[in-house]
Amino acid sequence: MADATTATAPIHHEVLAAVLQVRQGTLRVLLWQRAMEPHAHRWSLPGGLLRMDEDVETSIRRQLAEKVDVRQVSHVEQLAVFSAPDRTPGARVIASAFLCLVPSHLDPELPGDTEWHQLESLPDTAFDHRAIAVRARDRLRAKLSYTNIGFALAPPAFTISALRELYSAALGYRVSATNLQRVLSRRGLLEPTGRTTRPGRAGGRPAAEFRFADASMAVTDAFAVLKPPGQQR
Repeated sequence: MADATTATAPIHHEVLAAVLQVRQGTLRVLLWQRAMEPHAHRWSLPGGLLRMDEDVETSIRRQLAEKVDVRQVSHVEQLAVFSAPDRTPGARVIASAFLCLVPSHLDPELPGDTEWHQLESLPDTAFDHRAIAVRARDRLRAKLSYTNIGFALAPPAFTISALRELYSAALGYRVSATNLQRVLSRRGLLEPTGRTTRPGRAGGRPAAEFRFADASMAVTDAFAVLKPPGQQR
């Protein structure tokens, strides 16, 4: 029989955001440094307790705006619920975690205690936040294969070469620009803007600019899997 104190102890509900962006050629996650115990001075995902008068998505958008001044989020989706009884010391806290994406051309002005960190070399994080960040990275990588979620990483207009750099950074391996254009064009995801970029210092032909045809999430090929070059057949 459960202990009466344990059975009636309050359970708190928090929302956490794994905010991802491709910056300086790598996929990064937004972390802020905790000022209070438990886990003071460790890096953590932005978020906080859910209010009685809001749903979880409203709450996470509010928390991002209030705590780390991030308002221009191109995509938000619920990632998972983390409910291990011992995930936090003290009172039990259940977390609804979200994957949030910021386009690569934006550079939000962040508070002094907040920084972008490379996902492949995360610092010491609070609680289970490292696992949540990795789960968000894996969700993004999977969805790049079978949805149009690339729109949420890209600027409004881009060259195929620039888009290849975004996909390569997010996936963690080098993507062929030719294959990427062929796959996305076959699915009807890209459309030309009618503009070209100026040649660089080395000269060459102007590169055509494209944009994503739709800026809302859609499954485009339910069984597609993007693989590193050595695993492709």
